[in-house]
Amino acid sequence: MELNPDRTAIVAIHCQGDIVSGEGAFAPFFHEQVVSRNVIANIGNLLNSARTAGMTVIYTRVAFKPDFSDLNANSPLLKVVEQSGCLKEGSALAEIIPELKPTAADIVITHQRIGGFVPELSAALEERGIDTLVFTGVATNASLESTARAANDAGYRVVIAEDSCSAATHEAHTASIESLSLFGEVASSTEIIGAAAPQAS
Repeated sequence: MELNPDRTAIVAIHCQGDIVSGEGAFAPFFHEQVVSRNVIANIGNLLNSARTAGMTVIYTRVAFKPDFSDLNANSPLLKVVEQSGCLKEGSALAEIIPELKPTAADIVITHQRIGGFVPELSAALEERGIDTLVFTGVATNASLESTARAANDAGYRVVIAEDSCSAATHEAHTASIESLSLFGEVASSTEIIGAAAPQAS
């Protein structure tokens, strides 16, 4: 695998307290696999290595107005948001978790759908000349897969960091990875870090 750091972005999907932490509204769905797969540490290592290599780091986060006036709960996942009252803009658990806190140079895109390939993300990629996206985050078979498929349809090279994402179950994660392999490359975080590392002259 070869990655050009100047044209590659790491996209960290929904690394928010309500989604990946043990205290979050989605903890009953996702937290066990986040912990057992060591997803947070793997994402952290990948993001730090990406920054060192000069790659762009992007976070997507989903958050709604406190009165949910911008929430269209047209799917079971979004109905959980509506029923639990989670992911409200301004709440601590709607923010990126402290372990993966963005730096001043990183880009944070907030949206209101399951998939995160929104016009703001597309504009940021075009502005920086990005043509390759490496995806990581939660959940593999929901927001990550939705965003990665949209990126592929938009003409981007897609890479999935297999050990840096998870779903509600290992089986759901594995099935999604198999599906995503039809749209992009699947690699370990170690392989991606190696491909992005500055080359000695």
